[in-house]
Amino acid sequence: MSAPEDEERLLLLTQRWPRASKFLLSGCAATVAELATFPLDLTKTRLQMQGEAALARLGDSAKESAPYRGMVRTALGIIQEEGFLKLWQGVTPAIYRHVVYSGGRMVTYEHLREVVFGKSEDKHYPLWKSVIGGMMAGVIGQFLANPTDLVKVQMQMEGKRKLEGKPLRFRGVHHAFAKILAEGGIRGLWAGWIPNIQRAALVNMGDLTTYDTVKHYLVLNTPLEDNIMTHGLSSLCSGLVASILGTPADVIKSRIMNQPRDKQGRGLLYKSSTDCLIQAVQGEGFMSLYKGFLPSWLRMTPWSLVFWLTYEKIREMSGVNPF
Repeated sequence: MSAPEDEERLLLLTQRWPRASKFLLSGCAATVAELATFPLDLTKTRLQMQGEAALARLGDSAKESAPYRGMVRTALGIIQEEGFLKLWQGVTPAIYRHVVYSGGRMVTYEHLREVVFGKSEDKHYPLWKSVIGGMMAGVIGQFLANPTDLVKVQMQMEGKRKLEGKPLRFRGVHHAFAKILAEGGIRGLWAGWIPNIQRAALVNMGDLTTYDTVKHYLVLNTPLEDNIMTHGLSSLCSGLVASILGTPADVIKSRIMNQPRDKQGRGLLYKSSTDCLIQAVQGEGFMSLYKGFLPSWLRMTPWSLVFWLTYEKIREMSGVNPF
């Protein structure tokens, strides 16, 4: 088949199944971004678990070993004690998660923007509509992806459990899914879903809303065109805002997902996201909610940059209108 015929066939696919095409394209862009920045996500998760005050209730057997100090020493500690490749421990469920999550949120946001809310005649999209759309897109995308996020968080902590002399919980990704399902049933796969969608709503309010607003402001009000420069500036802004809004909810989400559970699948440390929030602030101080902020920001910014540049480019190559 010739190149023009291939191009025509691709255009027909994106026109016949626009939402499915956008889902797949965003999943591809998210996979590239996730592979490039995953070590920072692992470092962030390890930092968020350090000094967890609620662990004292479980006795001496639950006490952690001497914590790493800071982002760089945490990353170096993982490399020295567990091996370089352990910086990507949990990347498989992370990719699964982002294919579902990013695909769901992007399709939802664009549907809300183009069909439900609609733009004005001058292509202006009010900020309040973008905020609502971003939060709703985050909630839907994250709810669908919660099982993969749960497995990712728990597998990221496996190396630390080994160093502390605790038995490993999982042999691999599929064993993790099967074990969680066997112990907690279908509901067990959605453990921590409430703080998870709370975080996703805040992160997407920062990411989608900021990117969309900044990009179209630059295009409509400055000499900049809809090109890589505009995409880059918009993604840098979105990564910063998403990190500031999302880090506290991310800390709560990670702790709830990683906490030990009883035979009924109920958490032994926290009753709810509110309980986790109160215990963290009372036991560790308000700034404990921003543990892991630096790697989170350093990850979110390049993640947003890689994702949005890749996403905009593959949309262009596939004949789909710019975001």
